Amino acid sequence: MLDRESLDRTLFALADPHRRGVIDLLRKKPRRASELADALELTRPAMSRHLRVLRKSGLVREGGDEHDARLRIYRLERERFDDLEAWLEEVRAFWTQQLDAFKAYAEKGGRRRAR
Repeated sequence: MLDRESLDRTLFALADPHRRGVIDLLRKKPRRASELADALELTRPAMSRHLRVLRKSGLVREGGDEHDARLRIYRLERERFDDLEAWLEEVRAFWTQQLDAFKAYAEKGGRRRAR
């Protein structure tokens, strides 16, 4: 489960449209930073900053290429997404409970106003 600090880092990382673009690209396949930068039309330094935020949040991990150890390949990290999904499910359950309670109240006719 996500602790408050991890949740804050995750939501901060996902708040930026370029970082969400990186996530979308990595959903298709692992990629090098230069491929990500080119696809999103960002400079290499800008992509480096975005990838650093994504790595620190735990959404992305960096690894070597099996054929060339000098290449850094970026992949999505499933665990953080699972944690985020669990947190969102808790929020969803809260709102479902609240709406069910309101529906039950409304179906009973609610409280009558005193005149």
